[in-house]
Amino acid sequence: MNHIIPPKAKKIPHELSKHDHVRQDPWFWLNERKNPEVKAYLEEENAYTAQEMAHLDGLEKSLFLEMKSRIKEDDRSVPIKKDGYYYYVQEKKGMEYPIYCRKTSLDATEEIYIDVNELAKGHDFTNLAAAKVSPDGKKLAYALDTQGRNLFTLHVIDIKSRKELIKPIENMTGNVVWAMDNATLFYTKQDLETLRSYQLYRQKLDGEAELVFEEKDETFRIGVSLTKSRKYIQLVSSSTLTTENHFLDALKPEGPFKIFATRDRGHEYFVAHAGHEFYIISNDDARNFKIMTTSDQNWDRSQWQEWYPHREDTLVEDVEVFASHIVIEETKNGLNWLRVINRETKQEHLIDFGEQTWAVSLSGNYDYQTDKLRFVFESMHIPESVIDYHMITKEKELLKEQEIPSGYDKSLYKTERIFSEARDGEKIPVSIVYRKDIALDSKAPLLLYAYGSYGYSMSPWFSTSRISLLDRGFIYAIAHIRGGSEMGRHWYDDGKLLKKKNTFFDFIDVGKDLVKRKYTAHDRLYASGGSAGGLLVGSVINMAPEVFHGAIAEVPFVDVVTTMLDDSIPLTTAEYDEWGNPNIKEFYDYMLSYSPYDNVTAQDYPHLFVATGFHDSQVQYWEPAKWIAKLREMKTNNNQLLFKTNFDAGHGGASGRFESLKETATIWAFLLNLAEKV
Repeated sequence: MNHIIPPKAKKIPHELSKHDHVRQDPWFWLNERKNPEVKAYLEEENAYTAQEMAHLDGLEKSLFLEMKSRIKEDDRSVPIKKDGYYYYVQEKKGMEYPIYCRKTSLDATEEIYIDVNELAKGHDFTNLAAAKVSPDGKKLAYALDTQGRNLFTLHVIDIKSRKELIKPIENMTGNVVWAMDNATLFYTKQDLETLRSYQLYRQKLDGEAELVFEEKDETFRIGVSLTKSRKYIQLVSSSTLTTENHFLDALKPEGPFKIFATRDRGHEYFVAHAGHEFYIISNDDARNFKIMTTSDQNWDRSQWQEWYPHREDTLVEDVEVFASHIVIEETKNGLNWLRVINRETKQEHLIDFGEQTWAVSLSGNYDYQTDKLRFVFESMHIPESVIDYHMITKEKELLKEQEIPSGYDKSLYKTERIFSEARDGEKIPVSIVYRKDIALDSKAPLLLYAYGSYGYSMSPWFSTSRISLLDRGFIYAIAHIRGGSEMGRHWYDDGKLLKKKNTFFDFIDVGKDLVKRKYTAHDRLYASGGSAGGLLVGSVINMAPEVFHGAIAEVPFVDVVTTMLDDSIPLTTAEYDEWGNPNIKEFYDYMLSYSPYDNVTAQDYPHLFVATGFHDSQVQYWEPAKWIAKLREMKTNNNQLLFKTNFDAGHGGASGRFESLKETATIWAFLLNLAEKV
């Protein structure tokens, strides 16, 4: 195969100085989005990647068609009853986007109230952030982004006549909620430079928009919602470590918001309203959170009473309140659990899922009076299932299991859960899936994925796309490393700020342990991560390039120091509590010690595929662009280094259920090609 010469980004001297320390950044100019030379360079990289992978075109096409064949093109979600209608989403053959429908009864005529395929005409990218029907069922508010920059336009229409009821509102966040008077909307707007959600507006259908709240603290963001009880409009202002809730009577939306409990640095609390009570998930003297309750007639913090105690081994994630029961979403020992508690007797039980490893989430529980709990269950080898659980009888009712038209036999696959020991003695949970006919003799290729930031737990989910790797002999593993919350809040605390390197060390040590246990070998081991997980990938291949044969970094956050010093870039100030504020020398020095871009050095690197979106608002395209340019100059071997920019997408990649599969097919082809060369 003839290789073309890799692109070479020009260098322009540029110094960055902080704390009497000077960094040289000759590729700094790549942040000039409107500079035609920038786009020309990115297009050169795309052309180079296309050339290097041209011999895999057939494999990519086969993978795409294979993955597409596993998607039921004509499909419908389980209906959810709300306000006298049964709401559901359907997808039709050949169409990229969902169609939102409803019926007055399950036997009634179907009504389409929004078809995203129609909205997407003429656009290369389409993201519907909200489709909120008014409580009386007559009006629809929806928010649309057609660029990928997370800048949405809000439309409000009469569902029957399709008439626009207000002038479209541009540059809002996508967060909108109806008040119970059916004539008032609340929506949030963001700073156009930083994209921080900081303003709440009230919009009467027959009036002008009114600014009702503005968050002045640049480390906080806001969001608005309607409580399950439908009694309150809830405004939440939050930073990484602190929250503040405000409530407004949903039937009197012209009134002022009232603070539930004033912000107290380090106090995180989340509030649900049901009946005549508030249920508060609070970390006050409870690192893994406890549940408090108070009357909705007296919100004063001094009146909060403990309802469910703090547990050292269990993280409370969320609550769902019903008339007779409360359901707690919790995480223990790296797994999701649902705890059902009778509100009157306090008798409780955990729902038994009967698996080694799984993912579960609550869905569509709008009915306060019911004794049925709806949840979605899946594991790494069991397709997604929607289940109604009878909280009194403990019976499960399967409403829908994800159908795979091309066929799928879950009995051919095996999931396992192991614990790998990190260098400091911590035991890291690892979820693994593979075909049962794969021998664990070090010969199988293995793709190791992780995230490890913001306290997000990576539940072991099912993926139809992943089957294409498993059926070709790959093992897939998720490392539940520190920085997430899989083992409780301390798991998060031990993987951020001045302990961030634990995240990277855990991933490296899991990789080594998988080799030691003979799941794979170092020349068959691949790393994968996106966004903050891309930072993970960038850091570990600097620290331990010999551990991995190849790596995938999608929309990677790799220029940590420069980005966190620029408070005009989206997310920066709001994330000081996650990464640290580099304007403080201690954090600057620590970030500098692991930032992937700053630590590229003259050494051999694994094969690497990097993907970004030109309109990405969360990790700017120039971070991976600069990283690639520096790697091209510094790395000392001839391993592949491929970089692809999607000019029609943002942080989430291509929109549409089929277009996104093409991106996955490219990555899988890259991995399978490397695995064949072993």
